[in-house]
Amino acid sequence: MNLKHEVRKEFYDRYGSWPDLVVRSPGRVNLIGEHTDYNDGYVLPMAIDRAVWIAVRSREDRRVRVHSSQQSDPCDFALDDFPNSDSGWSEYLKGMAKFLQDAGHALVGWEGVMCSDIPISSGLSSSAAVEMAAGLVFSELSGFPFDGTAMARIGQRVENDWIGAKTGIMDQVICANGREGAALLLDCRDLSSESIALPPNTIVLVMNTKTRHDHRTSGYADRRASCETAAAFFGVSHLRDLSVEEFDVRSRTESLDARSLQCARHVVFENERVLAAAEAMRSAEAADLGRLMDASHTSLRDDFQVSTRELNLMVELSRAQPGCLGARMTGGGFGGCAIALVQTAKAEEIASTVSANYQSATQITPDVFTTRPSCGTSVV
Repeated sequence: MNLKHEVRKEFYDRYGSWPDLVVRSPGRVNLIGEHTDYNDGYVLPMAIDRAVWIAVRSREDRRVRVHSSQQSDPCDFALDDFPNSDSGWSEYLKGMAKFLQDAGHALVGWEGVMCSDIPISSGLSSSAAVEMAAGLVFSELSGFPFDGTAMARIGQRVENDWIGAKTGIMDQVICANGREGAALLLDCRDLSSESIALPPNTIVLVMNTKTRHDHRTSGYADRRASCETAAAFFGVSHLRDLSVEEFDVRSRTESLDARSLQCARHVVFENERVLAAAEAMRSAEAADLGRLMDASHTSLRDDFQVSTRELNLMVELSRAQPGCLGARMTGGGFGGCAIALVQTAKAEEIASTVSANYQSATQITPDVFTTRPSCGTSVV
């Protein structure tokens, strides 16, 4: 059963009628450009064909009640009073309601059912997908237009100021504005973007290590602080403004603590890799894109130090397979998923071999699957 039918059926079973509205919001992978978004840099993500689905109907009493097939506890709060409990999936919906109302939107209550096939805490942006799905529900039922970029800014506020995860804006933008068949070259300073297709005869392999991450408790905030320290040292507002040439000269002649220097080196060179990757995709140079993905992972592993033993193993196992063009961890790191760019004709064989070899080495059963670029948050 596909999730659209499943979420509608679960809604009917619970409420005895069909929903007024069904929305879909995808997860994402980032092809290249990690930890560059909060440095005002460039990223190259794509929405994936796994998604959050919410079936809803409006309520008269300004309450929001949602049952999730992935969570045991329902979400239930009043739009006039919803204190931050600092835990649980319902906080993403509360945060969206809070900041949409702060932005001047008069919201109506609703109830519904949520289903998802995005693995939680896997680095595929399940939380951003929930935020954008909730934003679309509120806009449709409350009668104001859904602007994907504006809604992404609201979602980032939820992460930063409600959840307490100091993330950038990439996840929300790609979940909201993804394009079927294309990745999105995104400038995280002005949020301008360009849709670029994957090279012909290639597909993305997602390899979930089944090791979880949490931006609030991992070293994510420490890495961001190191980037801010480096930006101040080099006299720029964000590391995006530091060129490779200036970094090379000044890093040899001036003294900056080793941790901040390594983080800065990753960000400065990663921005260059993103722009080179976009050009490789425009030119349909799959091998060049793969090499840039490989270099990105090396930098994340050695300089930014956000990879893990399991992520490194996934990358190594996939690179060893004929038909793999490049591989890297994706997302914030400290667990979650790696991705590989593979020849479409070899994808099934690579997925099977990598999965078996990873399980043999770790005694963990991974989730390895192919994905194609998907459309963003929408009514379905």
